[in-house]
Amino acid sequence: MSWFRRNKGDDASGVDEGTASTGFTDDAVADADGTPGEESAGRKLSPLTDVYDRSKGPWDESEADAEETYIDLGAIRLPAKEGTIQIRLEIEEETSKVIAATVQLEDSAVQLQAFAAPRTSGIWDEIRSEISASVSRQGGEVDDVPGVFGRELLAKVPARTPDGRTVLQPARFSGVDGPRWFLRAVFHGAAALDEEKAQELERLVRDVVVVRGAEAMAPRELLPLRLPENAQSEGEEGTAEPAGDSLRPPERGPEITELR
Repeated sequence: MSWFRRNKGDDASGVDEGTASTGFTDDAVADADGTPGEESAGRKLSPLTDVYDRSKGPWDESEADAEETYIDLGAIRLPAKEGTIQIRLEIEEETSKVIAATVQLEDSAVQLQAFAAPRTSGIWDEIRSEISASVSRQGGEVDDVPGVFGRELLAKVPARTPDGRTVLQPARFSGVDGPRWFLRAVFHGAAALDEEKAQELERLVRDVVVVRGAEAMAPRELLPLRLPENAQSEGEEGTAEPAGDSLRPPERGPEITELR
């Protein structure tokens, strides 16, 4: 099952800049409702190389497994696997464009966005620095560490609870530079804290196929996403308000049933 949400105001204005303003839109942590790990982003990491080897994915469209079945979201294709995962598509209210896909598995989630990148160089190093600065400006904490996809950020992000308190929620920012594209994966909930609980979502990220397209696009421009063809609306509900304008999550829109 999956659902899509509508973004209010200029929440998505930072999408093509690769800043932290688009990294905190997932209500898996932004609600601050007692989800696991809301006190500390204390995940322990094994010593890994700073440079990620993409030989095990995520994949470019030219490298996709022809035998695999995918959920086609436009610029991002997700492997259609059995299980209890949910997919949420976040929609910008003003433009009605899909700006992110979030996969939820039990008490963990990963938000996915794909961007255009230069032919000759990656952009993750620069974007990572900008995200780190943004988190710090908003009163959060962030560490730049080696991770399973190369360098990543372990962050504690300010969020407001329903009773008005401000707490720090964990978020783990990973990025992969591909041929003329960049894929950002933001892990929330238990996956931001626990290596074992993150493994299944990490495998899913490795199986993602990015469809860059041949059209000319500026570096950091968000690659277009779309709803699955057989998605159906069902219901509506709201979300809590986090601290800071750029951390405000979009309101949840109609829910849709996802193809299988």
